[in-house]
Amino acid sequence: MNITEKIILGTVQFGYDYGINNQTGKINEQEAEDILSLSFSSGIKKLDTSLGYGESEAIIGRVLNKYSLDFKIISKYLRSAGKVKDVFEKSLASLQVDYLYGYLVHHFNDYKDNPLIWNDFIVLKEYGKIEKIGFSIYSPTELIYLLDKNISIDIVQFPYNIFDRQFTPYLEELKARKVEIHVRSVFLQGLFFKDIKSLSPLFYPLKPYLIESLALLYVLQNSLIDNVLIGVNWK
Repeated sequence: MNITEKIILGTVQFGYDYGINNQTGKINEQEAEDILSLSFSSGIKKLDTSLGYGESEAIIGRVLNKYSLDFKIISKYLRSAGKVKDVFEKSLASLQVDYLYGYLVHHFNDYKDNPLIWNDFIVLKEYGKIEKIGFSIYSPTELIYLLDKNISIDIVQFPYNIFDRQFTPYLEELKARKVEIHVRSVFLQGLFFKDIKSLSPLFYPLKPYLIESLALLYVLQNSLIDNVLIGVNWK
């Protein structure tokens, strides 16, 4: 796999004004078209989205259908939106697809409070509606809980960057379990792109590290990491 193929395009900004350094607001549909077309032609083949990202899935569905772009799509389940099957079907309808590459539990507590939802994920996978199932998590404590329970996970997504390496001790074990590792927040939601003069003096010591290419390459070159999730703005 080359470096470009390791990148997953995040699409939360298609539905929300997202990111510390976002100065242009929510991306409009024409900008989304340009981003998706350029990403696909550049070799990026995976998208990350969620029913909870506002219009994101609907925009993706319209653009992919219009240009016949064949991305592998990863979406996420929100318990607050309803039952697993119902929420999943809503995502398929919005995205205008018949199946998803990946489907993740968006919030760990949705599973912890009701572990039976995982059975619904397994059924959808067995029916061929999803290729891989897993979790989006925030802390090693959540990962340890899943590993201790021997939950059969295909994908796990968590924050990882130069400053936040708390998941490092678990990378090899995850690979041994054949779990696909996706990392996010490699730019700390845009902190790496900010003009150092616009930051609080608290961040001045970090100036040598606030270089986006270094931040991205740091995670891309890690052979234990399968995919790196990044969001973009269109200027």
